[in-house]
Amino acid sequence: MTPTDSSLVEFATEVAREAGQLTLGWFQSDTLHVDHKFDGSPVTAADLAAETLIRQRIAAAFPDDSIMGEEHTDSVGRSGRTWVIDPIDGTKAFTHGVPLYSNLIALIDEQGPAVGVINLPGLNETIAAGRGLGCTRNDQPCSVSSQSSLGGAYLCTSGFGYWPSGSLTRALRSDASLRTWGDAYGYALVATGRAEAMIDPEVNPWDVAPMAVIIAEAGGSFTTIDNKRDWNAGSGLATNGLLHDQVLGFFAES
Repeated sequence: MTPTDSSLVEFATEVAREAGQLTLGWFQSDTLHVDHKFDGSPVTAADLAAETLIRQRIAAAFPDDSIMGEEHTDSVGRSGRTWVIDPIDGTKAFTHGVPLYSNLIALIDEQGPAVGVINLPGLNETIAAGRGLGCTRNDQPCSVSSQSSLGGAYLCTSGFGYWPSGSLTRALRSDASLRTWGDAYGYALVATGRAEAMIDPEVNPWDVAPMAVIIAEAGGSFTTIDNKRDWNAGSGLATNGLLHDQVLGFFAES
């Protein structure tokens, strides 16, 4: 595959950081108002403002590109490239004053995932990757861990309510340590070697679009829980690669 132009990674990183700074204006504010969408999930003025900013920056720089986002209607371009946005991943954390929320930007081109950015404004941390360019944490190279056994491994998830009961039982009976360091923060931990797996049995495409390139460029593996290499198939599993088959085994049976 053709390596991504590094300027695209730089652009996405700059925009994600700008959106992050914007959201900090609402973070831990006593005046923050929380609305709820048709599916019951929370949304705030910060979500809407951050997505608007990101869309404006992309449209100005790449007017022919398509844009898919969580909060606004998709914009269809003609270039064959699509930017995928989650303005605040972890809105529940954001509304509770927990600094583990993130701003997510991905670029998908004709060869697949090309750029991924996880910006964690509350932690002053940014994970970024471009296809063929490696992965960075705050502009320094990073990689997955070398842990090769479940014993001592940290497995993260956004919550246990979405797990098939049999899969959760198998995970709990394993030697791994399960933690709810979830949403994009869990994927950031895997990409930087601080955890071995992040598991989302149910997920929206904008939640994991950046992860396919970030985890791969960090040296790990990203698939669905049924081992499809597809960021748009409703689930996400990121590992350091060495434990991928073992974690997939939790979901081998219903």
